[in-house]
Amino acid sequence: MFQTLIEVILPVFVVIGAGYGLTRAGYFQQAHIEGIMRFSQGFAIPCLLFNAIAHIDLGESFDPALLGSFYSAAALCFFAGLFGARLIFDREWEDSVAIGFCCLFSNSVLLGLPITERAYGPDALTGNYAIIAFHAPFCYALGITTMEIIRNSGTPGPAFVRAILAAMFKNALIIAIVLGFAVNISGVTLPAVAEDALGLIVRAGLPAALFALGGVLVQYRPEGDLRTIAFVCSVSLLLHPALVWLLGSVTALREDLFRSAVLNAAMAPGFNAYIFANLYGRAKRVAASSVLLATGLSLFSVWMWLLLLG
Repeated sequence: MFQTLIEVILPVFVVIGAGYGLTRAGYFQQAHIEGIMRFSQGFAIPCLLFNAIAHIDLGESFDPALLGSFYSAAALCFFAGLFGARLIFDREWEDSVAIGFCCLFSNSVLLGLPITERAYGPDALTGNYAIIAFHAPFCYALGITTMEIIRNSGTPGPAFVRAILAAMFKNALIIAIVLGFAVNISGVTLPAVAEDALGLIVRAGLPAALFALGGVLVQYRPEGDLRTIAFVCSVSLLLHPALVWLLGSVTALREDLFRSAVLNAAMAPGFNAYIFANLYGRAKRVAASSVLLATGLSLFSVWMWLLLLG
């Protein structure tokens, strides 16, 4: 029981904690952390995703039951957050969309990948990569479309289409995924020296990103709106993986894909939740505090899901 916590989860959070503690102590400044985050999220992790998608078996990976289970549950959590914020906490509609996005966008890259790899090995990441390939496009399309419909009184024009495309295709992760698909489908073989260089970069990506994640969290303070933040944490850490478990069981999802789907759903909201809130200037305090608190709480909630998955 405790072995799972010690061997699988704690090393990931120790790296996050090191980033948090050293930044908090002043050894690293926010400018340093931003540089590490820019390297990891803007270059190393896109290289990781490009490499994974370029070499993945598309027929085996992109199981309709996997994607259907994960993204149906994600959409349900988005609307649970949206209507919960509106009906329970009496937030304005635009605030409610931003809160719904916090419930939708799980940290599948910075937390989902390393925890799944440590729990089940690198060969178990096939489902993770399939989910990640559609994660940002799906989440931004749903969040931005809903926000623009509300802002335009139900009659969105070309501006909302441009907003969706701009949010998606300025994202280095999405560009890397598209290029990975292009290489995979075309059958192009990369030179050995390029493969070796990618391997070096890829190995640096996740540790650097986890360390930077800890450093970035220093900026956030849990303050105000605590009931709303608790609601977001509950939807993200409990409802989302529970729905994926239910839908994955109904569709008889293969065991390795089932584990990937549940664990990805169990991750805390990613920084894109704050980026989305900041984009529209709505519910920013809820988004920032939810990222911080849910990341800390996920140390225990992910442990529970790993024990249930066996």
